[in-house]
Amino acid sequence: MTDRYDAIVIGVGGMGSATVAHLADRGADVLGLERYDVPHGYGSSHGITRIIRLAYYEGADYVPLLQRAYDLWRDLDVDHDRQLLYRTGSIDAGPAGDPLVEGSKRSCEEHDLEYEHLSSSELSERYPGYQLPDEYEAIYQPDGGFLVPEQCIVAHVERAHRAGATIRARERVVDWRSTPDGGVRVETDHGEYEADSLVITAGAWAARFVDALDGVAVPERQVLAWLQPREPHYFEPDRFPVWNLRTPEGRYYGFPVHGVPGFKFGRYHHREETVDPDAFEREPTQADERLLRSFAERYFPDGAGPTMRLQTCLFTNTPDGRFVLDTLPDHPQVAVGAGFSGHGFKFASAIGEVLADLALDGETEHPIEQFSIDRF
Repeated sequence: MTDRYDAIVIGVGGMGSATVAHLADRGADVLGLERYDVPHGYGSSHGITRIIRLAYYEGADYVPLLQRAYDLWRDLDVDHDRQLLYRTGSIDAGPAGDPLVEGSKRSCEEHDLEYEHLSSSELSERYPGYQLPDEYEAIYQPDGGFLVPEQCIVAHVERAHRAGATIRARERVVDWRSTPDGGVRVETDHGEYEADSLVITAGAWAARFVDALDGVAVPERQVLAWLQPREPHYFEPDRFPVWNLRTPEGRYYGFPVHGVPGFKFGRYHHREETVDPDAFEREPTQADERLLRSFAERYFPDGAGPTMRLQTCLFTNTPDGRFVLDTLPDHPQVAVGAGFSGHGFKFASAIGEVLADLALDGETEHPIEQFSIDRF
C-alpha cells in the first residue's frame, strides 16, 4: 500500500517548514520529507541569525512580499516560546551614489517607509562600531533586524504538527513522477507516497528534482565568521543595526552579537565557488578566515578580535538573483520554490503561504510574476 496525502513537500528547511505549516493550517493532509535532521546545518537555513529588512536595494517590488512576511513572522512569534524576530534597524551603506544605497532609498520612498540618510561620520557617531571611509553614506531603516533561523523552522514545524501534519526526517527523496489521475508519486529511500500535489523546496538540491532548474539554480559555497569584539558594547543589538555594505573588496553583510560569542558577518558570494552540495569543502579554511578578517580589520576594527567561529552554508543562485516561485508548465500539480540567491530566508513565512496557494489552488494573489520558472 502507498500512503496518500493532499500534498507532499520535499525539503523541510526554511521554505519547506513554512509551506508545511501553511498547508496544514488550511486543513490539508500534508507530508513533509527531509533528508537530514529538522533543523540541520547542511543547507541554507542555519547560522544563528538571518537579516530581515524592508529597505530592499535588490528591488522595491520585493517590499509588499516582505511586509507580508513581517506580519506572518510576528504571528508565528506569538505562538512560539522563544523570540524569533529581533528589531535592530538596518543599515545599507557604500560610496556616495552607489546602487546599493540608492536602491535602498528608492524602496523606502516608493513604499513610504521611514528612513534616514546618514553620512559616514553621522553613522559612526550614532553607532561607533561602524568605521567606514569618509566618502561613504548610509540608509538607516528602523524596522530592520534579524530572525533566528533554526528556531523559525522549529516554530513552523511545531505549528504544522499541531495542525496534524506528518514530517519525516532522515528520509531522502529519490525521485518523483506524475500519476495517471493527475497527482504525484514520490519515491524515497524508505518507501513511496502519493499526493494530489507536490511542493519542491529542496534548496541546493532542487535542480535534481526539476529539469528546468539545471544550470539555473546553482549551489555556491558560502562562509560566515564570528569575531570577538574588542569593544563588546559597540556590537550589542541595541547599538549595532544589521547591515549591508558595498566596498571595493565586494558586498558584505553582518549582525550584532547574538546567541553565540562574536560579531557575525560574511561576504556575498564568498569566493565564488560553484559546488556539488553533496561534495564540497564544508570545513572553513584559513584562506576563508583571512578573506573575512581583512575586511573586518578595515571597516569594523573594533569588532576584529580573535576568531570565535567559522561556518559554511550554501547559496542557490539564479542568473538574475531573483527567486523561482511557480508551478511547472507540464505538471501544474507541482509547485517550486527555489533559487533564493542568498537573500531568501527573510521571506520564508510569506513564501510558505505562496507555495501553499499554488499547491492547493494553482494560483496566488501575491505578485510573483517576476519569479516565473520560464523566464530563463
